[in-house]
Amino acid sequence: MRKPLLAIATAIAGLGLAAATALPALAVDTIVTFSITTAGMTISAPGTASLGSVATGATSISGQIGPVTVTDDRATLNGSWNATAISTDFTTGGGTGPETIGNINVTYSPGPATATTGQGTFTPGPGGIINVPRVAFTGTELIGDNSATWNPTVTVTIPSAAVGGTYSGTVTHSVG
Repeated sequence: MRKPLLAIATAIAGLGLAAATALPALAVDTIVTFSITTAGMTISAPGTASLGSVATGATSISGQIGPVTVTDDRATLNGSWNATAISTDFTTGGGTGPETIGNINVTYSPGPATATTGQGTFTPGPGGIINVPRVAFTGTELIGDNSATWNPTVTVTIPSAAVGGTYSGTVTHSVG
C-alpha cells in the first residue's frame, strides 16, 4: 500500500510544479519612468578687483581680475555655451569734475582655462577691446555637467590727458 500512496504524492507534487511554472492567464505590464532634473547655467566672478596704480604719464595699467567660472548643470548631450565680457567707461571724481576713460580703451585677455570639469572642449576667446560684448570663453561638444574657470587680464590704455584720481568701471560677464 505504500507504493501507491507515494506515487499519488509524487503525481500531486509534479502537478504543483507544472502549475507554478505555467504562464498566468492574465498579465499586466507597468512602465516605470524617472526624471533627472537639470539646474541650468551660472557664471561667477569677483565682486571687485584692483589693477593697482601707476604714475602720471603711464600709458596703460593691467592686471588679472580674478577667477571667472561658468558652471553648466544642464546635463546636455553635445551642448555648448558662450561667455562674453563687456566694459563700461572708467570714471573718476578727480580734477574739476567727472573725468572719463572710455571703454574703447579697455581690452580683455581671457588666458587659458585654469580649471575644467566634465567632458567637452573649452576654448578661450580671442580677447580684444570690450566696448561691445566679446567672446571670453566657449564650451562646445559638451556631455553632461561641466565647468570652466579662467583668470582674465584687463588692460586700460590711459590717454595722455587723463587726470589723477581713482578710476572705476565695471566689467560684466554673461553666459548663454
